[in-house]
Amino acid sequence: MSVLICIVMIPSGCKKDYTDPNKAMEDDLFANPSKAGLAGVATGLQRVYTLGRASNLYNLVTINGLLTNELIVVNTGNTAEVQLAAGGTAVDGNHSMLTTFWTNLNKVIYDADRVITSAKTLGDKNFGSSLIAYASIFKALSIADLSQFWEKVPSGIGVNVSFIDRVDGFKKAIAVIDEALAAIAANALSTSFSLYVPTGIDMINTLHALRARYSLFAGLYAQASTEANLVDLTKKSTFNFDALSLNPLYEVATSTNNVVQPKDSTLGLLVPLQPSLTDGRVPFYTSINSTIAPRFRIKGFGDAAATAFPVYLPGEMILIKAEAYARAAVPDLVNGTIELNKVVTKNNDIYGVNANQPPAAPATIPELLEQIYRHRCIELFMSGLKLEDMRRFGRPTAERKRNLMPYPLRERDNNPNTPPDPPF
Repeated sequence: MSVLICIVMIPSGCKKDYTDPNKAMEDDLFANPSKAGLAGVATGLQRVYTLGRASNLYNLVTINGLLTNELIVVNTGNTAEVQLAAGGTAVDGNHSMLTTFWTNLNKVIYDADRVITSAKTLGDKNFGSSLIAYASIFKALSIADLSQFWEKVPSGIGVNVSFIDRVDGFKKAIAVIDEALAAIAANALSTSFSLYVPTGIDMINTLHALRARYSLFAGLYAQASTEANLVDLTKKSTFNFDALSLNPLYEVATSTNNVVQPKDSTLGLLVPLQPSLTDGRVPFYTSINSTIAPRFRIKGFGDAAATAFPVYLPGEMILIKAEAYARAAVPDLVNGTIELNKVVTKNNDIYGVNANQPPAAPATIPELLEQIYRHRCIELFMSGLKLEDMRRFGRPTAERKRNLMPYPLRERDNNPNTPPDPPF
């Protein structure tokens, strides 16, 4: 019953005072919190974030992929995807995928807040800290996803909420992670918690990895490097799927060949940034169908119904350190290149994401940054991070379909504080 309670209906408006027919049961659950009940709601966070075409994971990867030329639309009947591929004014406040993405991200934040608040009241403090850590992962992901796509993001949940700058959104996500790490420091993770939630997520490593990612996005380079060093790169952390809970990329795109597919072996990059013909990451992320168009197909982390999707990749952490060296107050070409080449020459990745290329030899910091961008695009293909990278590395706007997203009309109609839409 507890799992069903948390799978609430998506509201028709975006006032962020989420209600549904199960509200009486939900209110009772939070008024009298139990380990099993709160774990059920927490499990619901992962379901909303990862399962189905409406999931945050599918929308993150697909919206990003179409805007940055990683992906193409296979069937022009998929109107929302076609609009993203066209970009510009074709993407407006009525866009169905962006509206769903915005609504579900805010829904996850809302439910995560309730779990975190109630977890603090549990008598079992170790279980409580586990709930806080687990819910905080999805809350931080959701705040940061909003911050990657919108110029300003809601400051909280409620009616007529104010907005904050997107960089402050990343800092807010970091603050959520800090609270979770403090909870774990005070009360170690419960050994029984894994019996209540889906397997796959390594919570401590994930919290440090996300803190590294969002510190980088917020321009906190020394902090980003420190956090990346705290991540054990021999451990996996994944969203897991099975025959009943399908990988959404496989379910919607790979299995049907009717929505989106990779552009081609360039992974959407222009000369001279395109991957080498011998780069092992191209056949990892794409396969070839020689008989039915399109020729290039999704492989990698959308390959099959039960393919796990990494919350972060080891290569991402290494490239964060490389970029932190390059962007330090006193840029460090030598150490930045050493970290870059750990990815360029990698042949033992725990997921099989291996470039296996000869070392790069950038001669200047601008060359190093260009190579870091290039290898982030290849290493993190279809991760949902490329649009943020394009802005951070100052790539020409002509290389993407939009820079930032318009606000859903549902938000604008219900919240007078909604900012003006960005021009592009």
